[in-house]
Amino acid sequence: MSTASEHPLKSMMRAGRVALGMNVRLARSGDIARIARTSGHDFLFVDAQHSLFNRETIGHIAQAALGCGISPLVRVRSCDDPDVSVLLDNGVTGIVFPDVNNADEARRAVSRAKYPPVGRRSVVGGYPLFDYRAMPVAEAVPLLQEHTLVACMIETPAGVENIEAIAAVEGVDVIHIGINDLLTAMGKPGRFGDPEAAAAIDRVIAATLRHGKIAGVGGDRHLPRQMEYIRRGARFITTNSEIAFILAEAGRVTAELRRALAEG
Repeated sequence: MSTASEHPLKSMMRAGRVALGMNVRLARSGDIARIARTSGHDFLFVDAQHSLFNRETIGHIAQAALGCGISPLVRVRSCDDPDVSVLLDNGVTGIVFPDVNNADEARRAVSRAKYPPVGRRSVVGGYPLFDYRAMPVAEAVPLLQEHTLVACMIETPAGVENIEAIAAVEGVDVIHIGINDLLTAMGKPGRFGDPEAAAAIDRVIAATLRHGKIAGVGGDRHLPRQMEYIRRGARFITTNSEIAFILAEAGRVTAELRRALAEG
């Protein structure tokens, strides 16, 4: 870890740059971190909510990410997931909390990820972020406090309705809109670009920026809409999953070969 206390993603996004993340649900090797970096990503969005990853697998992926210079983030199961602290103690540098619907849930999320007085995270020694060097607690805790990224996902109409209070919670760094779940919760699954949903997304981004937080979007892979979200201020963007990337390239190659065979 460098001597800079701020999380590298926070630094780049606060400077106005867009951070791109790869969703990880299938790969169980730290090699995925190097592939993500080589393909132009800035962070991993390891999905412990929808995958069968165990904590040790996530730890290995996080260690590889730290070693090659991209940020390992994990989406946990809820704002009350008991694994948050052990993930952060073992190389993960940020937690994405799904389905945050009100300020109380946002405060519970922060409490899991941050040390007192902001939260209730427990102190340990031998952190991977310091390459396991011994660090005085008085130095380590402030560094880790700022170096831990907390993202709250807005995925329901209730979350949209309560966005001002959620975005105001101390310790929240990113408000990330899960567009797939938001559309489904609105009774409009898969209807990307729907005017009502677009208005909800605009409302969340605007409130996030008003409170000095970083806005993020994920789930909508339509490039013109993604660029519109970025123009409106989003800086935390998930691109797609490693599953989708593998299938897209594998499908392209086999289709070309089969087309050539048919013409041959």
